Amino acid sequence: MALRLAFLALVVLPFTLIGLPVQFVIVKLGLPGWQFLPAVFFKLLAFGLGLRVSVAGQPLANGPVLLVANHIGWLDIVAVASTIPVSFVAKSEVEGWPVVGLLARLHRTIFVDRTRRTDTRRTSDQMSARLAQGHPVLLFAEGTSGIGTHVLPFRSALIGAGLTAQAAIQPLAIAYTKISGLPLSRSERRQIAWIGDMDISDNLGAILKSGPKDVVLAFGAPLPANGDRKQSARRAETAVRKMLNALNRADPLPRDGEVV
Repeated sequence: MALRLAFLALVVLPFTLIGLPVQFVIVKLGLPGWQFLPAVFFKLLAFGLGLRVSVAGQPLANGPVLLVANHIGWLDIVAVASTIPVSFVAKSEVEGWPVVGLLARLHRTIFVDRTRRTDTRRTSDQMSARLAQGHPVLLFAEGTSGIGTHVLPFRSALIGAGLTAQAAIQPLAIAYTKISGLPLSRSERRQIAWIGDMDISDNLGAILKSGPKDVVLAFGAPLPANGDRKQSARRAETAVRKMLNALNRADPLPRDGEVV
């Protein structure tokens, strides 16, 4: 833990302090290349937190893409953002969090107020506009986080943004498979997952104390666009569930090849 804290303090923090004003100008002026500094930041952060990220399948690289994923905790964001350039959809409370809210805004996060049904339309329009620009967007479609053993029902409302923008909808399963090279026990999953009323400081402490954590990002086959958001949500949920179950059991994935 001491070495990780030293890396975070001596490498990640200075990079953040230097990069923040530069990223602010890039985002404020709408300059190209806004993904570069966040990608470096998240790679450094992933290393400092002991994340070892593997990719299965092939993330789509051409055209607008809406990634639809399960959600286990804030480590998911670090794992994904250290691997591919993507904007996230997050609950509106995150925008007001100290430091985290600023970092999220500079990563061009799209915020949604889940307590207001009328906010879904505004968020969907913002997602559609971002997708139409060719920028991939990731939606944690369960609307909450789980322990990582199963997939909760996917909410369909915001998946409609992908259909409106004529974007490809690609299922993404996020699975934490090992700690220190050994399969996770149920109690160890609680060291990674952020569930219930868990305090972020307790969760961060458990993550820093634990050994190297293997996480697999499994990209499924793109879904056919049929204009039906509820059917698309069910198909994405089924695909993510199959991939997550296979990864948790260390079975071959149902499609898209082996971990690379």
